[in-house]
Amino acid sequence: MEARARLSRREFVGKATTSIAIPYLVPSGVIGMHGRQGANDRITIGVIGTGGMGSGHVYPDTAALCDVDDDHLAAARQRVTQGSPYLTKDYRRLLDRKDIDAVIIATPDHWHAIMAVHACQAGKHVMSEKPTSKTIAEGRAMVNAARRYNRVVQIHAQGRSNDNAHAACQFVRNGGIGRVKRVDVWHPVNFTTGTWGEPRYPPASLDWEMWLGPARWAPYHPQRCHFNFRWFMDYGGGFIRDRGNHALSIVSWLTDNDGYQGRVTCEATGTPMLAGFYDVPATMDVRWEFRDPDWTLTWSQPGTPNPRMPGEWGATYHGDRDDLVVLGGDGGCETEQKARSFEVPSGGTSVFRSPGHRENWLECIRTGQRPVMDVEIGHHVVTLCNLGNISYRLGREVVYDFARERFVGDEEADRLISEPLRAPWSLS
Repeated sequence: MEARARLSRREFVGKATTSIAIPYLVPSGVIGMHGRQGANDRITIGVIGTGGMGSGHVYPDTAALCDVDDDHLAAARQRVTQGSPYLTKDYRRLLDRKDIDAVIIATPDHWHAIMAVHACQAGKHVMSEKPTSKTIAEGRAMVNAARRYNRVVQIHAQGRSNDNAHAACQFVRNGGIGRVKRVDVWHPVNFTTGTWGEPRYPPASLDWEMWLGPARWAPYHPQRCHFNFRWFMDYGGGFIRDRGNHALSIVSWLTDNDGYQGRVTCEATGTPMLAGFYDVPATMDVRWEFRDPDWTLTWSQPGTPNPRMPGEWGATYHGDRDDLVVLGGDGGCETEQKARSFEVPSGGTSVFRSPGHRENWLECIRTGQRPVMDVEIGHHVVTLCNLGNISYRLGREVVYDFARERFVGDEEADRLISEPLRAPWSLS
């Protein structure tokens, strides 16, 4: 595996005491590639990051598990009932295994890009939890790695595999609301917390250095770690990069905007947290202006739900003839009856219907096709989210050129396209 941070043999021997290296037996439920079931032509899957969302990716026949928290690892082990999974706290040990064909990455956001790039270098196919990446540069590195090593990389923004989202997409793409002029996304505010409190030591079960990984060093605190990482720019970037990634994935799909290569003007405002140490804004409003065709996208925390279909989060699509409500955007997604009952007319636009997000990923590994949420689409979508955070951090409007993947005449904003990684971690 070239260029990724390697352990020396001495480091490996030392760390092996913290890894539970149980010999792996190929389970009976592994999935054949190219329609064959030969032992050398099967997809075996490892999961990196097994707490929170990662727990849902652990199947009874998962071949390998990795987590920096022993408690997460032990809980995940109990979910595997077919065979004996390989267990480790160091994802590099999992990637070194020749019997693993594909990995699912469900760590905090600041690890997604490095692990995905290293997995591609190691010859593994990847499904990474959303958001695709923490920075624009990391997203580009993921796309480049997928293409260079010819790996299938699916982003787990699974709304595009939801039947209601698919119905909404066919409705809008076929002119159900006319020309789209504006999309308004609403969502609750970011979580808040109290004061920092007394310093804490990491629990014995947690490898805090590996949890931080490429992020700058910071002391452990439970409000910084599991789940709560979402409220730090260094790890999570707030709801706009979390559920915003889901919602904007659906917006980009319905408006046929995945391949947009023009310029977008983005302006974000927000109110900082009044107490505690989270650095994402408590409230946030973002406005993106696209050109040729001209249309407007907004994100509001808190926003105003559409009274016709008032869910916790969702979007109203405004066209020049009608409008449409789409709730959610992840695995749960609802829309109005007029979209659900719509049938594509003869000669109309028929949109690919995913059989399921995981199923689509596995099928693409077999066929070599690109999945419904290919990494390049994920990179495009999360760039919108990251533009919002960059504009908020700068306190002003920014103009971004998607074709060049640079800001327009804005060196200050360009410096936020990438962020330094803590040694020894690198994307190169």
